[in-house]
Amino acid sequence: MATNYIRFEKDKKVDWAKWENGNVLPLGTGDLSTKDFLEFVKTNKTKSNSVSYKAKEITLLSPISAPCQIICQGANYKQHLIESGLDPNEKNYNLFFTKSDASITSPMGEVIRPSHVRLLDYEIELGLVFGKSINKPLEINSKNISEYVSALFMANDISARDIQLPQMQWYKGKSYRSFLPAGPILAVLEEGDFSLLENLELTLLVNDRVRQHDTIAGLVYKPEETIQELSRFCDINPGDVLLTGTPSGCALRAPGKLLQKIAAVLPEKKKWELFVKGQLKRSEYLQPGDTIRSSIRTADRRLDLGDQELKVVQEK
Repeated sequence: MATNYIRFEKDKKVDWAKWENGNVLPLGTGDLSTKDFLEFVKTNKTKSNSVSYKAKEITLLSPISAPCQIICQGANYKQHLIESGLDPNEKNYNLFFTKSDASITSPMGEVIRPSHVRLLDYEIELGLVFGKSINKPLEINSKNISEYVSALFMANDISARDIQLPQMQWYKGKSYRSFLPAGPILAVLEEGDFSLLENLELTLLVNDRVRQHDTIAGLVYKPEETIQELSRFCDINPGDVLLTGTPSGCALRAPGKLLQKIAAVLPEKKKWELFVKGQLKRSEYLQPGDTIRSSIRTADRRLDLGDQELKVVQEK
């Protein structure tokens, strides 16, 4: 079964720890990068110190450290395709984009809405952490994927839709600082754990109301075929991550078919003005003061990536 680790700060010092039933068991490694920590776990028996802490005694940090490459999949759940105005039966390619590692932030803290952003959206996602370099085309299957993916974590792909779409700036619209809350758990996998992935349930609530809920079984492109395709055009290093897409339930909704036909004949600037105006009517977009809570786990908790709790604040 996967072993759960956290990265934390206490008394202005950063360390890694085992996470067991809410107890923090420090390992005394110091502030290792994700890459170096995975290597440490691989080559050492992670014996905890005699001391232990409760969660309230420490500050949780992201278990994903910069610098790293953040590769993302878009529209990778059937229902999310539909709410994005796409036909799942016509999707014949895997959509990839990237985020800046400057967006990485704590799983317990603040999401900062930039002063010029009005359409702030949430996207719970399962993250995979690579533990082995990829620098040539590979054949990836259920038997060898564990050679390349060492760990799992929970991510929230925060998105400024009024930057991402009207400006066609996916990288910028998804990369502002605090736009990638990650963790708290880094679940380092054991052989056979990949067979449990499809049982993982993703749940995200805003102000205690469920907005997103699905299982990894709903993925259109599974991790094996995704990594195989990535290997044909992308070099990957240990510590790099893959975000596998978000379920339906985001604030973003595609305009109706009639509005899309009308927009198609409008000047580009006018089309996007109408898009933003229409989206602003949706109350689901994040506002300062909103609380986002999310979790990813199997029902039996054999895989459990912990809980995130975030507060949306306005940029000062």
